[in-house]
Amino acid sequence: MSDPTSDVVLFDYWRSSASYRVRIALNMLGVEYTSTPVSIPDGEHVSDEHLTRNPQGFVPVLDIDGIRLTQSLAIAEYLNETRNGNLLPADAAGRARVRALAYVIAMEIHPVCNPHLVNHVLEISGGDNALRTEWMQHFIRKGLLAFERLLDNPATGSFCHGDTPGLADITLIPQLYNADRWNADYSDMPRIRAIAERALALPAFAAAHPDRSKPA
Repeated sequence: MSDPTSDVVLFDYWRSSASYRVRIALNMLGVEYTSTPVSIPDGEHVSDEHLTRNPQGFVPVLDIDGIRLTQSLAIAEYLNETRNGNLLPADAAGRARVRALAYVIAMEIHPVCNPHLVNHVLEISGGDNALRTEWMQHFIRKGLLAFERLLDNPATGSFCHGDTPGLADITLIPQLYNADRWNADYSDMPRIRAIAERALALPAFAAAHPDRSKPA
């Protein structure tokens, strides 16, 4: 019998929050896969080999169903549509709200805290590590404060939308991992913290955690 993971390959980096999102989505939808690490610190993401997978030089990249996918939220939505998932609500208003929550992180916080941008800031600042830390803390906290306020909504339940984790939750949890890495304070955000506690207790989230995914 052939290996059931042979046709599903995730090219990722263990600390990448975008990769973390996709690992959660794959786990939630029960998709078995093989992980092929792409080391960002070693520059493998900008190697010729990886640039043929994704000309942007980003991770993750997912090979599945005979196609190659990039961009974590696009991958998650593809998986949701093709694996009969429930990462998005059935109603249009609910889907719009969940996507908006996910985009707060993926399109507002993540881009300005991406290593390729922050490393450039570090370079032009003369290698000021304190400035980099301040930058990360400022933008992560600012975005999470907005996210916390958006959760003050009747549609919020045990998770970001209702009582089932979905696209917003799989985007939030990796961002909190980054917040912890940079000591960005979200101790005054009770809704976010409660959702994180519930999500991280679920096997699909726990198995995707960077500490469980880093190469030996």
